[in-house]
Amino acid sequence: MTGSRVVALGHYQPAKVLTNQDLAGMVDTSDEWITSRVGIRTRHVGGPDEPVDEMAAHAAAKALAAAGMQASDIDLVLVATSTAEHRSPSMSARVAARLGMRSPAVMDINVVCSGFTHALATADHTIRAGAATRALVIGADKMGDIVDWTDRSTCVLMGDGAGAAVVTADTGAGDRPGIGPVLWGSVPEMGNAVRIEGTPPRFAQEGQAVYRWATTQLPPIARTVCERAGIVPEDLAAVVLHQANLRIIEPVARKIGAVNAVIAKDVIDSGNTSAASIPMALSKLVERGEVVSGAPVLLFGFGGNLSYAGQVISCP
Repeated sequence: MTGSRVVALGHYQPAKVLTNQDLAGMVDTSDEWITSRVGIRTRHVGGPDEPVDEMAAHAAAKALAAAGMQASDIDLVLVATSTAEHRSPSMSARVAARLGMRSPAVMDINVVCSGFTHALATADHTIRAGAATRALVIGADKMGDIVDWTDRSTCVLMGDGAGAAVVTADTGAGDRPGIGPVLWGSVPEMGNAVRIEGTPPRFAQEGQAVYRWATTQLPPIARTVCERAGIVPEDLAAVVLHQANLRIIEPVARKIGAVNAVIAKDVIDSGNTSAASIPMALSKLVERGEVVSGAPVLLFGFGGNLSYAGQVISCP
């Protein structure tokens, strides 16, 4: 059976940086309050002239360049997002148009913060089934558009950005495919713990409920992801969790048992960028040379809908 692998990555963030000091001038908060509770120092915020599809296209173009490919080489575009301004054309169709693609299949996936790992699994399954050979998988969200900037409990968390991966067929995958088996699921009865609702849409969450769920329920699931990939956590070179909150990332990573892994902590500089957080954090690790090509990396998304999805991949 043909497997698949990630061959290149790219990321994009708006130029405007919003610091904790900036937020302290907007709401009743402080740098000490924010860093002690969520570990975030800065976040990037896009302007009205930076729509989600533009950010996604920038990240995708960088990934294509890194892969040595043209946009016309891609036959599937998947965009994970929960902040599309319009219902149609889809975000993936808009990105394909921006990149000048010929006739790719296009599909949006809305699983909020675990969207990228769901989309990566979908690309892997599609390639394995023979329905595609080269895919662009993108996570892109503009959380600044849906945050209530008067609510200090949520506005300090969010940032904007996009990350992209080029995924290709891997006929020589053997026993260790470039993208390992996905483990995904959700907790429907707790879905309201993270919400984007209303007109205009606004982000809200039950922070303590999400924290307890993430830190207690997710580590054994992540260890099972490793088992499905035929690897023990001690052999992981890197762990890239959804960049929700440093107070979630650190205990979850510790409980997974990846004692030799680099732990992605892009949340410190980028905030919570929802579906963009995992590909963006991974792209930066690779760009800085912190993970060698071919090394096993755990990707694990969680959050909105109280959904989760994870897989072990070979670092591009």
